[in-house]
Amino acid sequence: MKKSYYILLLVLLCQAGMVQAQTSGWHVVARKITTPWTDKVDPANPLPEYPRPQLVRDDWQSLNGLWQYAVQPKAQQETAPATFEGHILVPYPIESALSGVGKLVGNDNVLWYKKVITVPSKLRKQNVLLHFGAVDWQADVYVNGKKVGAHQGGYDPFTFDITAALKKGSQQEIALRVWDPSDEGPQPRGKQVNKPEGIWYTPVTGIWQTVWLEPVPKTYIADTRQTPNIDQQTLTVSAAIENLQPNDQLRISAWDGKNKVGEQLVKATATAVLSIKNPKLWSPESPFLYDLRLAVMRNGKVVDEVKSYFAMRKISVGPDEDGVQRMLLNNKFVFQYGPLDQGWWPDGLYTAPTEAALVSDIDKTKAMGFNMIRKHVKVEPARWYYHCDKTGMLVWQDMPSGDLGAHWGNHPGIEGEAEDMTRTAESEQIYRTEWKEIMDDLYNFPSIVVWVPFNEAWGQFKTIEIVNWTMQRDSSRLVNSASGGNFHKVGQIIDLHHYPDPAMPRADLFGRDQAIVLGEFGGLGLPVPGHTWQQKDNWGYQNFKNADELFDKYKSFTEKLETLIKKGLSAAVYTQTTDVEVETNGLMTYDRKVMKVPAEKLREANSKLYDPSLVEMETAAAQ
Repeated sequence: MKKSYYILLLVLLCQAGMVQAQTSGWHVVARKITTPWTDKVDPANPLPEYPRPQLVRDDWQSLNGLWQYAVQPKAQQETAPATFEGHILVPYPIESALSGVGKLVGNDNVLWYKKVITVPSKLRKQNVLLHFGAVDWQADVYVNGKKVGAHQGGYDPFTFDITAALKKGSQQEIALRVWDPSDEGPQPRGKQVNKPEGIWYTPVTGIWQTVWLEPVPKTYIADTRQTPNIDQQTLTVSAAIENLQPNDQLRISAWDGKNKVGEQLVKATATAVLSIKNPKLWSPESPFLYDLRLAVMRNGKVVDEVKSYFAMRKISVGPDEDGVQRMLLNNKFVFQYGPLDQGWWPDGLYTAPTEAALVSDIDKTKAMGFNMIRKHVKVEPARWYYHCDKTGMLVWQDMPSGDLGAHWGNHPGIEGEAEDMTRTAESEQIYRTEWKEIMDDLYNFPSIVVWVPFNEAWGQFKTIEIVNWTMQRDSSRLVNSASGGNFHKVGQIIDLHHYPDPAMPRADLFGRDQAIVLGEFGGLGLPVPGHTWQQKDNWGYQNFKNADELFDKYKSFTEKLETLIKKGLSAAVYTQTTDVEVETNGLMTYDRKVMKVPAEKLREANSKLYDPSLVEMETAAAQ
């Protein structure tokens, strides 16, 4: 054999040895239950998929994998510690089994990360961006000992240009200092609490989405915003571009496969309006996605180019023959029905173990005959919404709740005054900042059709102001002001929570101005031995002894929903997709190993809810 072959073989063996040495200290923390994907996690390259499908460049470098970590008292100086406690597998939160640590941090401590990375010379020939998908909650970021930026917010991605902090050579050091007060602070946190019980779950601290590097030219596209209009058959597109020069232009083209269906060349700061003639409309039955390409042009040459995608779809409200407002998809009434999806995992907590696991939940939801998911007080990685776009799954997106304390005194089934809570100026600003970032970051995903700023008065404040701002920020979607209350006459939707059986607000009182939905119901509990978070004392809204009893009750609910649809109901949300920790209300077990009721039976029961003959529409024109 040639000498070059032996050299290559030696290099590969050395690389394999390095990987083994780097990962030999990691193991899944012994926990109560695992998922089918737990042992599929590759500690040398976890979650390797490109993390930003709405703005794609070919060159990038994942930094997921083993980092050093240390938990230290918060009061200590803001410099990386001299010694670290061990290794943590990024991007799994430190409290999770997949992190390899399984340790609580708490309000009085900070979590430090450190990793020495290799930045190839081809990356360093351009500006280098350091991206974080999500870090809960406050992060200070250092490169080679120099602070490059700070960020607050546990659910939105952030980026720093680290070019100036890079030193000569390929070896660079990245460090993070993370503080998260969990339920002892006013920040958005969803279901996280320090003492989990019932519907409240284990806290999540630190990095929980992909960390990655991206080389970009000095002038580059940082963000895009695309809005379809099926009535006008147009797509409106704009881009945020860094370091523009005076005569730069933006070229935007839309594609159906290899066929170009629209193109414009505009000033780089302008908004383009592309004509999309005879558009293929996106829906749960036909989730067609167009490709989109954007390029910064300078003197006829491409300076930077990214790939994206879009869908032609419309969500709106309009009256039926009785004058009751209905939720419309592409100007037609489509009953929206889906589960409350918490997005938690027994092995990764906030972080799905693998891409296959993430996709599986969506696919199984579709197989059960649902066309919608309510993402409950949590935000998912961008790839989750991407798969909803591809699959044709409608999404209601909640704002993660925080700073609890409002009195639940009024909703469409309760008499009383709606009492918004008074937040501190700091708490208000935190909410407003993160809600804006979440909406902006998720704006381009066509699957999202409803924003939900508040849930059941959890931290609900200045409702009318917040909802009006939300509607102005994004007029292309519907706003469900407060799922379950407190009720204010604002937004396009009024939402009742009612357990266990289905119910709805009176159409004659509420349905003339707002679409009527059942934001939560069900909660039929069935703990499956061997697949529960704990052996006893599990919890459900209504518990059953076996799957047959549970399905009989569920089927009776769908029969009642048929009647409610005729009376004015536009959508319903069943609690819930999976069990979560001690809560056993799921259609699947928490470990995803057992479907409590076969998907085919659920699909058959659910399918009749989409019969268009249940509702006669007066007009297809939306308000």
